[in-house]
Amino acid sequence: MAKTNTEKPMGKAQENKQKAVAKAPKQNKEMNKIPVKKEEEKTEEKKVEKTEKKKEIKKPKIKKIKKEMTSVIGEDLPISPKVGAAICKFIRGKALEKAIREMEETTQMKRAIPMKGEYAHRKGKMMSGKYPLKAAKEFLVLLKSLQSNANNHDIEKPFISEAVANKGTTVYASGGRTKKRAHVKIACKTKKEKKRK
Repeated sequence: MAKTNTEKPMGKAQENKQKAVAKAPKQNKEMNKIPVKKEEEKTEEKKVEKTEKKKEIKKPKIKKIKKEMTSVIGEDLPISPKVGAAICKFIRGKALEKAIREMEETTQMKRAIPMKGEYAHRKGKMMSGKYPLKAAKEFLVLLKSLQSNANNHDIEKPFISEAVANKGTTVYASGGRTKKRAHVKIACKTKKEKKRK
């Protein structure tokens, strides 16, 4: 027995609909592509605008004011004011690099700090002196900080022009004891060479 065709024949209206549906996706793809291009163009335009703005906004270079002097302050250092004053007297007027080198020698107990009082005599150009290791380490930190300040401000051939140690705040410990504290200020300047006539 022969198979019978049960599908209804399509009319002209249905054929037109199918053709429209088949064409529609192609048009949509084309429509989708157009805005993407516009978006890319917009992003490129924005990038160009940003680069132009950056060029316009460039801040004028501020001229660095050259300093001839810089200082460092240490407050309430755990050292005796007497020892601090002796070290300040020892380093005052010396070149900054030389002072740092001598403080390192003191921490290694190779160089004594001249001090007044009933202390033993030491080797070198001094009479009585001591090796204040704790104070020397504190001063070494301050001197290295001062050297970095001098490098930052482009100070050429810095020498220690000012070194002062004063009594700090009194710190009370158990049993009514007091701990010694000192404020230290160290300043350096550029060394000006005297012109000989």
